[in-house]
Amino acid sequence: MGCCVSTSSRSTCSSGSNGEMVTTPSCLEIGFCGKKRARRTFSDHVISLQHLSSLPSRIFTNGKSRGSCIFTQQGRKGINQDAMVVWEDFMSEDTVFCGVFDGHGPHGHLVARKVRDTLPVKLLSFLHSSESKQNRSGKACFKQNIKRDGGDSEKDCSAEDKLNSTWREAFMKTYKAMDKELRSHPNVDCFCSGSTAVTIVKQGLNLFMGYIGDSRAIMGSKDSNDAMVAVQLTVDLKPDLPREAERIKQCKGRVFALQDEPEVPRVWLPFDDAPGLAMARAFGDFCLKEYGVISIPEFSHRLLTDRDQFIVLASDGVWDVLSNEEVVEIVSSAPTRSSAARIVVNSAAREWKLKYPTSKMDDCAVVCLFLDGKMDSESDYEEQGFSSATIQSNHSGNPIESDDGQKSEPSLQRNFTVRSSEENEINGAVSVDVEDVTASADDQNWSGLEGVTRVNSLVQLPRFSEERSNS
Repeated sequence: MGCCVSTSSRSTCSSGSNGEMVTTPSCLEIGFCGKKRARRTFSDHVISLQHLSSLPSRIFTNGKSRGSCIFTQQGRKGINQDAMVVWEDFMSEDTVFCGVFDGHGPHGHLVARKVRDTLPVKLLSFLHSSESKQNRSGKACFKQNIKRDGGDSEKDCSAEDKLNSTWREAFMKTYKAMDKELRSHPNVDCFCSGSTAVTIVKQGLNLFMGYIGDSRAIMGSKDSNDAMVAVQLTVDLKPDLPREAERIKQCKGRVFALQDEPEVPRVWLPFDDAPGLAMARAFGDFCLKEYGVISIPEFSHRLLTDRDQFIVLASDGVWDVLSNEEVVEIVSSAPTRSSAARIVVNSAAREWKLKYPTSKMDDCAVVCLFLDGKMDSESDYEEQGFSSATIQSNHSGNPIESDDGQKSEPSLQRNFTVRSSEENEINGAVSVDVEDVTASADDQNWSGLEGVTRVNSLVQLPRFSEERSNS
């Protein structure tokens, strides 16, 4: 794909004794620190996407890092279509990238993993390119830590505006490039498959967020009484949100809910009751891209305070059954930080059995990022019963990661995308490591409502999908 990443975990940006950022020679210069080493460029130390898993600062399977823990569990619908990643030392030692990606459709698992691996690399590449241009033009380095401490407010606002503008452009162009690559990918059919994405970059006290679909990010923070409260950071981009519905209708797409699931609005083709996508924005899903579904992310920036404790990113399998407040309570009361993500997933699994006993549990993926950067000792972690280095296999025997196993919009407490099978039952059913999963012969007859299951993000494939895919 032409993108590359650094093999160095050291930063060329450091903090001086007065707390200000000290930049050496370029904030995004990628190389090793040392007086005797010559200045290295971004391309001097690169690895291909196939070797991303060898980066010690990047985790994408059940486990922990220096300041985070992640966990995913396969539901009862088939292969786990959720993916997740935490990449510490992303641009520098004070920068962390986190993401959760929920695939849907016949090849949703491949789309989610493709996005997981490629999106942060594209973002890193764009940021380096932007930094290089700014350095050549003599502008100040955009990698800075904005602090509001009563100083020159006008200058602070100007710096924050420039920082926001750069990061907004980075997220917008990265998401656009990601979707463009998926459209032309030779090994992943994204015509009727896609993925959500909720991605954050924590850089010092700055939190930058870009997201599409209905995966969600929340934050646990302390109020003035030191009580833990939940703050929703992203909006679930559902088709019935006024601005989303209006855009889809203007593009001739249709938005309505099925009679037996009135709480789940979906996007439909103008000429066919398919595919019934339960979100307004997604990567892939090119059968709907001409009819209002987009991959343009919502972007937001937030300045963190000392009251902010942790951030949780999760797929809708968690939010279908747990509220924001419940998740914050679970994480804050976990016996060890390293076990927090696993306990959230276990709690969601229990709630699925209690609340929807006749429905199949959805895949769940959770990332917990602790903002003070601290984690439990290794001995505490091992007591919880799983290793940070384990890579488990899914039920099909493939060696795949994990268990294969908002401010203007209303704050949603649950996704409400579950229904009982008793109500309705329909029969039928960049280079990247694409894993050993091949398309089955009956993909064109794929149905998301096969058997006893929750309502999937897609209902069924369009009738013309075979012709369009072959063409």
